[in-house]
Amino acid sequence: MSARDADTPLLDCLIVGAGPAGLTAATYLARFHRDFVVVDAGKSRARWIPESHNCPGFPWGIGGRELLERLRTQARSYGASIEDGRIARLERDADGFVATAEDGRSWRGRHVLLATGVVDVMPAMDGLEQGIESHRVRLCAVCDGYEASDANIAVLAPADDAIRHALFLRTFSKQVTAICSDTSEPSAECAAQAAKAGVKLLPVALSMRCDAESCVVKTTAGEHRFDTLYPVLGSDAQSGLAASLNAEMDENGELTVDDHMQTTVEGLYAIGDVVTGLNQISVAVGHAAIAATAIHNRLESNWREQQAD
Repeated sequence: MSARDADTPLLDCLIVGAGPAGLTAATYLARFHRDFVVVDAGKSRARWIPESHNCPGFPWGIGGRELLERLRTQARSYGASIEDGRIARLERDADGFVATAEDGRSWRGRHVLLATGVVDVMPAMDGLEQGIESHRVRLCAVCDGYEASDANIAVLAPADDAIRHALFLRTFSKQVTAICSDTSEPSAECAAQAAKAGVKLLPVALSMRCDAESCVVKTTAGEHRFDTLYPVLGSDAQSGLAASLNAEMDENGELTVDDHMQTTVEGLYAIGDVVTGLNQISVAVGHAAIAATAIHNRLESNWREQQAD
């Protein structure tokens, strides 16, 4: 540890990331009267959500940016410190961890809580952001398949993945088409399931665009219009900080945690989409409650001092 690091105050916890998971954890730790900082790079996946009707407590829906702002306001109302920055390096020291941002700022914490999420792989498509805003392009069938009920739906992915996701979406519509994102061929099992469900498989997409009314996909089999397109091209888990400390992760790079959301590195916790499992806001919020409470309980008691008469 450098002399500069030694002069940095030791926090109870450093939270990395301010999506729904990180901000919920911040509210919990603030209400536990713990000393912590949130460092946020401003890239929460939730900001892509034009309007969600799958978020508990918002029966008429809420946009991702509004949800993030409400969560941020709630955490700050209890004194949470949220700083802009991107953590570039995470190291162990005698007291816990040292985190260093790209701009050279550093924080020391007894614990670190990673809420760094994932980054979706997006297709090459003209009008992609407009398509997301207008719900022509959707990113999560679990979240908003209901809103696509009875629409003409397409799924873009490698053949077997496209078919599997199309089968999931058959719950919501009888018109679901799988479109190959590469030259892969479907397995016999997936091809049989597609035929049984009435899911058509189109060849590789040559070009795609979104206009005001639909998503237009051009393939060697012609041009096709869809009410909604789900690109399922995978995501990049933002688990590099944990990987640098040799934390265990799955084949997708998402982190393995125990029942208290602790990774295989002592004192390093992870919550939200960066953790292996179902990527949902409600799941992330639950992760945050579990992890923040576990961190509070393992810290030295911070009893309130008795007031003298």
